[in-house]
Amino acid sequence: MRRVYMDANATTPLLPEVMEAMRPYWMEHFGNASSIHLHGQQARTAVDRARETVAEFFNCHDAEVVFNSGGTEGDNTAIFGLLHPGDHFVTTSIEHSAILQAAQRMEKHGVETTFVAPQPSGLIDPMDVLRAIRPQTRLISVMLANNETGVLQPVEKIGKIAADTGVFFHIDAVQGAGKVKFDVRRFGCHLLSISAHKMHGPKGVGAMFVRRGTPVESLLVGGSHERRRRAGTENVAGIVGLGKAAQLAMLSLEDGTIDRLAGLRDRLETELLQLSGTGLNGGGDGVPRVANTSNIWFDQLEGEALVIALDLKGVAVSGGSACHSGATEPSHVLMAMGLDKTRARASLRFSLMKTATDADVDYVLEVVPTAVQHLRALSPVEAGTLG
Repeated sequence: MRRVYMDANATTPLLPEVMEAMRPYWMEHFGNASSIHLHGQQARTAVDRARETVAEFFNCHDAEVVFNSGGTEGDNTAIFGLLHPGDHFVTTSIEHSAILQAAQRMEKHGVETTFVAPQPSGLIDPMDVLRAIRPQTRLISVMLANNETGVLQPVEKIGKIAADTGVFFHIDAVQGAGKVKFDVRRFGCHLLSISAHKMHGPKGVGAMFVRRGTPVESLLVGGSHERRRRAGTENVAGIVGLGKAAQLAMLSLEDGTIDRLAGLRDRLETELLQLSGTGLNGGGDGVPRVANTSNIWFDQLEGEALVIALDLKGVAVSGGSACHSGATEPSHVLMAMGLDKTRARASLRFSLMKTATDADVDYVLEVVPTAVQHLRALSPVEAGTLG
């Protein structure tokens, strides 16, 4: 059976070049980057080179790059490391759970949070962020690209608001990494988080941009690693893999790969929307999105049932965030955008890898209509009564 993976927003496989770059640091060059002998020096050199690459990726100084375990740690660090009792925090209702649950925890410690709602398109209005700011506001956190809809948020405008009001600004850029060109100076952020495994790097490693002078406290203590900003022996192989993935991501933004991916996504989307009882969640009418993501509702069926049916035919897609896999509640992102529970549960996310081909799209377009037709035939609900 042919298998097509269209759940890249959940995770991506290592590119061969990334695997080869990492291989020596599991075996021959296994040293601790904090050791001063030859083995340690080899590891330190590898970490430093990766840091230079990630700094280029971010457009920042090498000293502003902090390696960590991934996007969740980066998001948590921004919140737990900057906010104190009595502070006010502004974020949005469509953020990743690493932000939302951290905010909920901080409420127990005297930090009040304002959750800005999106427009029906999935966009956050920067003026809504401005209106949420109070004298006690210390931090704003807004994602660059939504993990479920792919909608790109106006982070530059929000960064200007943060600068004008003297508030720290964090961006969860996990889903934007490798899909749009990064420039932390242009974004105007103080902190930014990425995760390697969303951009064809290894799981369990990520990086943060921490602007010089930002008084963020480390979550982990116990060593002077990462200039005392993140204790713990460096994951050298993982860091090397992240550096290589960042290098390849920069190339893909210049060589037409992303434009090709957008073309595949658009063809897939256009054809699927020809099916009756379907519609697009997020985007449309000029709303910017990352090139690989399409979120579509299929009335008269359950999204979970369609995910299973497609998997049996060799197509891997998602009903939403992988972090909520198995949850019975519908997507909080789609609900915040105004969908009712029925339509939110009837929605699927198609997220293409950079290695996706025309043949992959052809196969998905062959399988999906048949699966939808079969499930609707089993449904007791009449067409047109959902949503």
